[in-house]
Amino acid sequence: MKCIQIDHYAGLAAMKHREIPVPVPAADEVLVRVRCAGVNFMDIHTCEGKYANSQTYKVSLPCTLGMEGAGEVVACGAGVNDLAVGDRVAWCIVWGSYAEYAVVPAWRCVKLPAALSFEMAAASLFHGLTAHYLAHDVGQLGPGRSCLVHAASGGIGQILVQLAKRAGARVFATTSSEEKAAVARARGADVALLYDDGGFAKAVRAANGGEGVDVVFDPIGKGTLRDSFRAARKRGLIVNFGAVAGAVRDLDPLELGEAGSLFLTRPRLADHIADAPTTRRRAADIFSAILDGSLKISVAGRYTFETVGEALHALDTRRMLGKPVLVVA
Repeated sequence: MKCIQIDHYAGLAAMKHREIPVPVPAADEVLVRVRCAGVNFMDIHTCEGKYANSQTYKVSLPCTLGMEGAGEVVACGAGVNDLAVGDRVAWCIVWGSYAEYAVVPAWRCVKLPAALSFEMAAASLFHGLTAHYLAHDVGQLGPGRSCLVHAASGGIGQILVQLAKRAGARVFATTSSEEKAAVARARGADVALLYDDGGFAKAVRAANGGEGVDVVFDPIGKGTLRDSFRAARKRGLIVNFGAVAGAVRDLDPLELGEAGSLFLTRPRLADHIADAPTTRRRAADIFSAILDGSLKISVAGRYTFETVGEALHALDTRRMLGKPVLVVA
């Protein structure tokens, strides 16, 4: 079967197109014929070796890239009782979806509604589950609450803006251009601002009666995190769920006190979908919202094995609006 692998860490240049045998599912695993795979920033980080020592997202070299996909079950390992050959499923945070076939732990699979396409499943699961736990579990958004969503025109950002509005929160958004700000507004942001070298913090307060927001969602890290502190209210919550611009390595906890006794958390999706019932509950919420039209997911581009590197490069340079997918079939 065709696949894309890395066997060393050297950024996107490490990607290799290969032919390897079709894998065989072990006990409690299923073999899936991949139809579409989500293209994510995690794939870039995997190539760069940022998960080389991670206990949460373990990587073994050689690694077949792609940590999100959708397709049809074609074989079941021993002990699999809740899935059957022919089931349409999707999964995430399991490496191996940049391939024609993937072996996936059965408990990580979610069944797809008949009306949901493989493409939309691959474009929505990882980002949707992430936005879901951020909005509902970490941010605890609802009426009377306010939040700031950085990178609001990206795949996770667009969903997070929509879920925050559905929960009843007031939503501020930041982007790097007016074009991207228009995307955030179209998704429901009450106020969309440019980063303006940190000037967003003052602008958020000015637009919020002089007060900071209850929650700041920051996937950027270096370059925005300290300004995110200034955008939060006293005893507000800063949620740093990524570091696409680099990690902040010199943070003194005293800064949180000086900024207003802030709370800072760095959550990961794996800890919020740690079992099958939770994973499937969150997925059901996202899929039903897509199907009833209350959640809009942008597919930024469709790529093949030969062109998926272009998608990853666009993500790496933050020139992608929405979510790209690799179409395998």
